Amino acid sequence: MRLDVVILAAGKGTRMHSELPKVLHRLAGKPLVEHVVDRASSLNADAVHLVVGHGAEQIKQHFVAYESVEGLKGDQLVFAEQAQQLGTGHAVSQAMPAIPARSVEDRVLVLYGDVPLVSKDTLIELIERSQEAPLGVLTLFTENPEGLGRIVRDDNYALEAIVEERDASEEQLGINEINSGILVASAIELKSWLSQLSDDNAQGEYYLTDIVGMAVADGHNVESLTTGDEYEVQGVNDKLQLCVLERHFQMVQAQALLATGVTVMDPTRVDIRGELSYGKDLSVDINVIFEGTVKLGSGVSIGANCHIKDAVIGDGTSILPGTHIDGADIGAQASIGPYARLRPGTELADGVKIGNFVETKKAKLGAGTKANHLAYIGDAIIGSGSNIGAGTIFCNYDGVNKHQTVLGNEVFVGSNAVLVAPVELSNGVFVAAGSVINTDAPADSLAVGRAKQRNIAGWKRPKKS
Repeated sequence: MRLDVVILAAGKGTRMHSELPKVLHRLAGKPLVEHVVDRASSLNADAVHLVVGHGAEQIKQHFVAYESVEGLKGDQLVFAEQAQQLGTGHAVSQAMPAIPARSVEDRVLVLYGDVPLVSKDTLIELIERSQEAPLGVLTLFTENPEGLGRIVRDDNYALEAIVEERDASEEQLGINEINSGILVASAIELKSWLSQLSDDNAQGEYYLTDIVGMAVADGHNVESLTTGDEYEVQGVNDKLQLCVLERHFQMVQAQALLATGVTVMDPTRVDIRGELSYGKDLSVDINVIFEGTVKLGSGVSIGANCHIKDAVIGDGTSILPGTHIDGADIGAQASIGPYARLRPGTELADGVKIGNFVETKKAKLGAGTKANHLAYIGDAIIGSGSNIGAGTIFCNYDGVNKHQTVLGNEVFVGSNAVLVAPVELSNGVFVAAGSVINTDAPADSLAVGRAKQRNIAGWKRPKKS
């Protein structure tokens, strides 16, 4: 069986009040449509067909560097353009020329770029349930069906039609089983049904849902699967709905953390916007954001109001409140923060201490090295057991190029020192406080680079005129 997935992503999203195409608005750190493409990829689809319209070039550009975690290859992501938005049936039709229909077993799964949380398990069950039928649809029972298509069944509970709300009778409006829009169909039959669609309805559009009536008229049984999770089929039409789905998604992530033994101080105040892996005895305080790929060892504690992106943090390390980490590799038993900023290229060995208001960038610090407060360490290699005093600045930029500072083991840098790169301080060097160092210093030397103090007797302080 061949499986093609068609994802409808052509709508403008007027109610988002944004120049950004609706499907590129982010949920959990990535665009809505990328969630759907990822889900399609997880089904081992032969091809994923993305139907674009409004903002087509922006959407295509987003996927230029796309790499599916499930292994979807670049040539398996196919774009089709719907120049005019003439309904869901018309949208699916734009993808069909690229979909072969060689066997009655070949299937087309239709998903939506603004419905990001449908699960892999649900889709697999829908596909499997529809193996013996040319059409299967995903439905939901809801107390508030307003605005949604109604599922019409006969006396034997067989699905016989889907009626859009604007075309529904009073009796049909009372039905609380609704159409999710998600369906799977025989590729051969789908091509035939789409060719018969008409826009003779209240909205003047080609409804994809009309194929249900066509299937019944052809004497086919229409399968259905009802999901019990309304969030699976909830679409995003405005910013409020986006927020609702975001909070639901994050609560599910937090519950998964708790279920595996993670201490989460408040599950409503932790966000996972990527892939998070961790060892035992992880503790996460309030208002923590994990972004990208984050790997945490055992016994790690994350303080309040931290933002951690694309980082590796070793066993027993403490990340204190207000710390921002981006692209850093941190060893075991380290202490970072509070209010520290670790930028890309930072590599910290075991036992390193980075204190409050310290910033690092492209810096490698050896075991046990400390920078306790108020320092900038950029483009540096520092050995083990060194100490960087308060107010120290690594001057790595000459206005054109970046240069590196190299410190050996057991180097002591006094407060308010300025190290002007390129410069190398060998093992055991002691830099006097307030020094400007722009010349290499040999091992076990005292480096002093400051003007001699003068005291001027009888000096008169200026007065205001």
